[in-house]
Amino acid sequence: MAWIILIISGILEAVWATALGKSEGFTKLWPSVVFGVALVASMGGLAWAMRTIPTGTAYAVWVGIGAALTVGWAMATGDESFSFVRMLLILGLVGCVVGLKPVGHE
Repeated sequence: MAWIILIISGILEAVWATALGKSEGFTKLWPSVVFGVALVASMGGLAWAMRTIPTGTAYAVWVGIGAALTVGWAMATGDESFSFVRMLLILGLVGCVVGLKPVGHE
């Protein structure tokens, strides 16, 4: 269950990061509200998952999911340019994060 919560928290990290950018320095109401709600939920889920998943592994997975989804969403919506090199680097990041699960516990 902790892994599912951690993955959801990573997704919420991408939500709050995107909303933060769209809030234009907290000058737009709804992106700012989405940012606050997603931030609290994301951090809460990370904290909950870290009760059973080692801190380093949990944090790396959380950041990796959030970073990959944030960049992927920005490329999909046209906010950032797409390139195959960027996509390969994101896939490499995801591969490394996925690799942490089987080697996380001894």
